[in-house]
Amino acid sequence: MTLFCLLLCISVQAQDDKKELEEGVVISTENTSRQLDPLRPAKAAFYSAILPGLGQAYNKKYWKIPIVYAAIGTGLYFYIDNNNIYKRYRNAYKRRLAGFTDDEFYGTGEIPFLSDDALIRAQRTLKRNKELSLLVTVGLYVLNIIEANVNAHLLQYNLDDNLALKPHIDFNNPNYTAQMGLTLNINF
Repeated sequence: MTLFCLLLCISVQAQDDKKELEEGVVISTENTSRQLDPLRPAKAAFYSAILPGLGQAYNKKYWKIPIVYAAIGTGLYFYIDNNNIYKRYRNAYKRRLAGFTDDEFYGTGEIPFLSDDALIRAQRTLKRNKELSLLVTVGLYVLNIIEANVNAHLLQYNLDDNLALKPHIDFNNPNYTAQMGLTLNINF
């Protein structure tokens, strides 16, 4: 019951800038509709494809730009790091195949610190991690483009008072009992 009273108070307060006709129909006195730009989502996606974060700036969602760069930068960091470590293991393995025993993974004694099989396994693991990092980075780049496009679509979503679902209480019935309900008003 308190929920209905709260909704009634909100509904009554929202009636200040509207006028009621004799039949109980409510008509808005303000026109708050905006012009729709059908190319806005395509522009936002195009800008994000050119430079990550530019579509978010076009949508005036500036707080998302650092998130975009942090996500893509993290993926690139892990790709570069895995690539550098992969090259170290690959170069050490190549030197061992050439007959050298002075690589960083050989150690100081007769027995190597890492065997040739361990170097091969490490190269496979690092190559897989490198490719996975690249795939995640590309996925985050595409997600940046999709987010800019969807956000531009949602910015054009109509939230006017002409489309409203408002609670009401009908006191004008023959039984003189209050009836509660919801009204869906669509004004064209």
